[in-house]
Amino acid sequence: MRHRSVADLMTPNAVVAQRGTPFREIAHLLHEYDISAVPVIDEDERPVGVVSEADLLRRPSDERGRTTAGAIMTSPAVVARPEWSAVRAARTMEEKRVKRLPVVDDSGRLIGVISRRDLVQLFLRRDRAIQEEILEDVLTRTLGVAPSAVTVDVADGTVTLSGTLERRSLVPVAVRLCESVDGVVEVIDRLDAVEDDLAERGGR
Repeated sequence: MRHRSVADLMTPNAVVAQRGTPFREIAHLLHEYDISAVPVIDEDERPVGVVSEADLLRRPSDERGRTTAGAIMTSPAVVARPEWSAVRAARTMEEKRVKRLPVVDDSGRLIGVISRRDLVQLFLRRDRAIQEEILEDVLTRTLGVAPSAVTVDVADGTVTLSGTLERRSLVPVAVRLCESVDGVVEVIDRLDAVEDDLAERGGR
């Protein structure tokens, strides 16, 4: 199974500011592009901070719109790498309490931005695509289960597994693997097994 990465979901060619970008220009950028924050980059296109809507509200400009990105940005910038999984990016956003992460390459240069909105795309996958991945990758390739042994129904991201596996110990494995498929919201387990190898282990 191949899970989509930050590189797959990020927005390239991100809207950015420099340290000297004026307050009002930043506010205009947030409004024009309907975004909640912009990375602030240096001369080498490396993120040095982020200016969010909250930063603008905390440090309002004077009547002439003075105050720059460098003065109000949150620094250092919390960044992501393109090879990160979507789960890692989401956890980082949660831990750092941010809505967007600048994405940097090996040299630290900005190559895009990933936002919570981008991550929501994972849960907008078509049910048919989820069903095919579970049948082909999880059950057939990974677990070696015959396609006729298990029925996979998907509705709005909720997966229902029904049928019979060879061993009881495979049931939680199958459920766990299905839960890790991109776009899956919930897995309903209606699986049975020919051999209850878990009971045999418990009796030894």
